[in-house]
Amino acid sequence: MALWAKAQQLPPESLQQIRAIYGEHFPIEVRHYLAQWIEDKFWSDIEPVPENPQHEQYVAGLLNSLVQEIENKAAVVTDTEFFLTKLKLAEAAKTFRQRYSGNPMQLFNYVRQCLATEMRLVQAASGEVTGFPSLVTNGSSAEVIHKLEIIKTRTRDTAEDLRRLEQEQEAFAIQYHECTKLSAHIQQLSAQQSSPQTTAAIQKITHQKELLEQVLQQKVAGLVQLRLTLVDKLKETFQMINTLQGHVLDEELIRWKREQQLAGNGAIFNSNLDTIQEWCESLAELIWSNRQQIKEVELLKKKLSLATPGVPDVLPQLLTEITQLLSSLVTSTFIIEKQPPQVMKTNTRFTATVRLLVGGKLNVHMTPPQVKVTIISESQANILLKNDKLGKSGEASGEILNNTGTMEYQQATRQLSVSFRNMQLKKIKRAEKKGTESVMDEKFSLLFQSQFSVGGGELMFQVWTLSLPVVVIVHGNQEPHAWATVTWDNAFSEPGRVPFAVPDKVPWSNVAETLSLKFRAATGRPLTEENIRFLAEKAFRGNYSEPNQMLSWAQFCKEPLSERNFTFWEWFYAVMKLTREHLRGPWVDGAILGFIRKKQTEEMLQSRPSGTFLLRFSDSELGGVTIAWVSDSSEVFMLQPFTSKDFAIRSLADRIADLSHLLNLYPDIPKDIAFNKYYTPFQDNQPTANNGYVKPLLVTHVPGWSGPGVVSYPNTPQHPFLQSPDPSRDTPSVASSYAGSVATTMTGAGQGMDYLDQLDDCNIDLNGLVNLSELMQGYRQ
Repeated sequence: MALWAKAQQLPPESLQQIRAIYGEHFPIEVRHYLAQWIEDKFWSDIEPVPENPQHEQYVAGLLNSLVQEIENKAAVVTDTEFFLTKLKLAEAAKTFRQRYSGNPMQLFNYVRQCLATEMRLVQAASGEVTGFPSLVTNGSSAEVIHKLEIIKTRTRDTAEDLRRLEQEQEAFAIQYHECTKLSAHIQQLSAQQSSPQTTAAIQKITHQKELLEQVLQQKVAGLVQLRLTLVDKLKETFQMINTLQGHVLDEELIRWKREQQLAGNGAIFNSNLDTIQEWCESLAELIWSNRQQIKEVELLKKKLSLATPGVPDVLPQLLTEITQLLSSLVTSTFIIEKQPPQVMKTNTRFTATVRLLVGGKLNVHMTPPQVKVTIISESQANILLKNDKLGKSGEASGEILNNTGTMEYQQATRQLSVSFRNMQLKKIKRAEKKGTESVMDEKFSLLFQSQFSVGGGELMFQVWTLSLPVVVIVHGNQEPHAWATVTWDNAFSEPGRVPFAVPDKVPWSNVAETLSLKFRAATGRPLTEENIRFLAEKAFRGNYSEPNQMLSWAQFCKEPLSERNFTFWEWFYAVMKLTREHLRGPWVDGAILGFIRKKQTEEMLQSRPSGTFLLRFSDSELGGVTIAWVSDSSEVFMLQPFTSKDFAIRSLADRIADLSHLLNLYPDIPKDIAFNKYYTPFQDNQPTANNGYVKPLLVTHVPGWSGPGVVSYPNTPQHPFLQSPDPSRDTPSVASSYAGSVATTMTGAGQGMDYLDQLDDCNIDLNGLVNLSELMQGYRQ
């Protein structure tokens, strides 16, 4: 039996929980009319693999299919009895397209959570073990929804109790008024001249009054009991809201913020902010309703003061506490949905988005609040968190252009937010440096501030939030160290820290996880265990022993590597940048070993046939990759490393294709199989440029290694290929050259060839000549 069919047979209390989990984000009508399709597509067909690009493509296609299915179902609903259902389905299709097109994974995870809750309730009711696949889901979501439903039920009950109390008090007031009228009548009769009739009338009215007073005494006791019971219920509801709000804000929202921070290091971030907003909006409604109930009880109490000896009046304190609860909810849900860049360059445009999760429910958008952005230092952030104020000066640590905006409410998404699209940091005020500190160690934060009122001006809120730490740079060469500071902070900051304190030493296993996240996000493939081991040896300068060995901040990015003038992080960052910009495809394919020692390279290649080669990242040059190959004599040679500048001229795959002595990628993959899809297509009849000249072609050539099909050019200086640019190298390093090969496949470029030869004789580095066609044109003119 299908899961939805079983769910429909659950007892009423369980059905109520199932109804609670389907809200505006996924209407229960969609679940009902597409029950089997949803279970097949969201559950049975595929298990979630967040890091798999194919899975992400599948989910994106699934969203489109779901919208189409809903629209098809709405189209076939023609019975007027189901007209509202037809409208609901059409609205759901439109909402899904608007809300989830940019993040289909969010809808996928939400639906699976709903299915998991259904399964849990079905299994709890029947005790059976079903044949459905198990779901990996966060049970806390279903628990939050369940508790919200309980509190909503209690709030409806106390609203009924309040109405009954009000009615009973009104009835008491009417009867009390009757009693006072009887007393006045008795007093009036007593003032008259005594007579048998008067006496009889007084006795009769007095009897009526006594009977009414007895009723009033009973009503007083009933009213007191109703009040006490209602106040106790309100206190219990407050405690439940307080506990649940603590869970949502201190666990769920903090977890979201932590995952957002880790996303800055490349971690997968499946934001569930819309779900958290739903919870916070429900909390806001519940707090507001219970707050109004408390105020109404107080008002009723003032209208009719009833003595309750020995029972303290807790209503004023309860009202204060629940108002504080609302204040905490509002201030905590003023969040940065899209963080500003954590490495911020002056005079460069940047963006950020701020959102108030409960703004729609509290009608804050009726008077749209202004948000102001300033940049503050680490010490100012510390003062702000301690005192909720920036201190006497309140000065910013820099000047930001376009730093104010108005929050807007989007009806389709029910989001109250403001996006700053054109902010720019014009100048920065830095603190004095101590010891080995540099400007790239200094952290700042963007402060977002606003104020608004709710309840017709009854409550005024001043809200603010701080961005993740940012490092301000003025030049691109400061970027690597700045990213080291940001990466360390994102990875190793602890909850509730003093801004922006981070540990000075952390276990290598944690560093390795961070480096792998960074590398995967940048290049498409994470690091292997062998890669991690190689990096550990490098980071610890050959003194690595075990995964929990502590790596210091200084070892990470302050102290140069042995016999080098750059740090571990600078080396890693340069390799990551090179791979991201020029080597991503081959790296993802596994064609680049990269992280491998020189000695290990030699050992691996010496056992292979001549012409076998592999690719490794250079130890001596930042952002360099070298080609190592084995010769006929089983001697291993390594080509002088290529860098980004080289690959801007000719790609790695084309260079490998140029070198005919490179035959097989280690261990035994023909190079054309490994790199063919990355070769630049070549046309025999090259079209002439608009200026009439033939465009030249660069071909990589290693002097002294001209194999079959490679032409040797007598005008090309023969570089001493066994001379290493680094005297410490024990493996021969061969320099590649472009000279003599520029015109090998081009006709009509002979004059240009002579000119290039003359340049080469003058020791001009051709690597820097990116646009050789311009050079040709200049020579011929």
